[in-house]
Amino acid sequence: MTTPRRDNSQSHFTRARQSIPGGVNSPARAFGAVGGDPLIIDRGDGAYLWDIDGNQLVDYVGSWGPHILGHRHPEVVSALETTLAKGTSFGAPTTLETELAEAVIAAVPSVEKVRMVNSGTEATMSAIRLARGHTGRDKVIKFAGCYHGHVDSLLVQAGSGALTHGVPSSPGVPAGCAADTVALPFNDAQELATTLENIGSEVACVILEPVVGNMGVVAPVDGFLESCRQLCTTHGCLLIFDEVMTGFRVAFGGAQSLYNVTPDMTTMGKIVGGGMPVGAYGGSAEIMNSISPDGPVYQAGTLSGNPLAMACGLATLKVLQDTNPYDRLDEVTSRLVDGLDQAATDAGLDHVVARVGSMFTLFFNSEPVTSYDVSARNDTERFAAYHRGMLDHGIYLPCSQFEANFVSAAHTDEDIDATLTAARAVLSDIAG
Repeated sequence: MTTPRRDNSQSHFTRARQSIPGGVNSPARAFGAVGGDPLIIDRGDGAYLWDIDGNQLVDYVGSWGPHILGHRHPEVVSALETTLAKGTSFGAPTTLETELAEAVIAAVPSVEKVRMVNSGTEATMSAIRLARGHTGRDKVIKFAGCYHGHVDSLLVQAGSGALTHGVPSSPGVPAGCAADTVALPFNDAQELATTLENIGSEVACVILEPVVGNMGVVAPVDGFLESCRQLCTTHGCLLIFDEVMTGFRVAFGGAQSLYNVTPDMTTMGKIVGGGMPVGAYGGSAEIMNSISPDGPVYQAGTLSGNPLAMACGLATLKVLQDTNPYDRLDEVTSRLVDGLDQAATDAGLDHVVARVGSMFTLFFNSEPVTSYDVSARNDTERFAAYHRGMLDHGIYLPCSQFEANFVSAAHTDEDIDATLTAARAVLSDIAG
């Protein structure tokens, strides 16, 4: 096949590098791990993107998760237009903030009160501060390969771009910022139990992605989340589920409703803002009342709860609740994953495919990926070849082996067929 022309993208990326570090405003968008330059996107609609060279792409990135309804869903666009006509932000309360808060509380089991912020990073940072302030303890336990944003104290054995670029920790993070952070292997309940036996009285919280999306999709093994819940209760520390990615994605109530395990606090982002910059953190009223102005733990944000993000998030949650696309998303994603598995098997390639709901990853790895150590052994060169081949066939995938892929309600059976046709050709070429 003929490689699509990307002259305009390449020219603009050269221009961008002169004024933006690396030419991108997030390293997750850089193509360094797969070779070549990123495409410059012009527009999106439904399940598709178009770059500035006019190439149409079937999109499995979905703005890294928010677009569960697809791009430019008419009810989300209508809500945005209506709100925009009134203004962009006021630095004062609006009814939309309360309405979205009520919708989140009704959907997410652990949340009795919720505070809106502007990003997932801000949500996890604030939740950690609140956990420390509420418990009077300092130590935080996280799990290797879980990414909770670029918070200094959490950028320790992180996933996402930090893993992709080979820098699980970052220069610029003073040793003191991470001194109270303990990183453990994901899916190892015994290691958590041993650690809490030793230092449990010093631990403010345990934070994890209940379904990891930042070292590829890694599901919790049977009993792991339940053990985390029981151990945190026993030792008096808070359990925080980072559902920035999984919230309203794997189920309407998030992973906690899917696995029936209720944390003390939940962080959210992505879908809860309908594609606008947003974050949120919530928990029991008792815990959340420790936040200023009701309590002593300070957190603030000029644009927090801005009307545009609130309107998009509220419209998205309303459509999800009214249409309940989750069964179909599960069915479509299952068919796609089964097809990818068969195509890689037919090509004779070492692989495993992981899926939870409408999140999935094709790992170039001979063993099931259950932890950071296993994911770090993925064949990233083979993934890079797969990514380039799929892109040439018009399939837009995350530019890292260590990221989740996302299916939206806008993907059609024809889109899945086209994706599998491309995958069979690309995987066969790689194996050849």
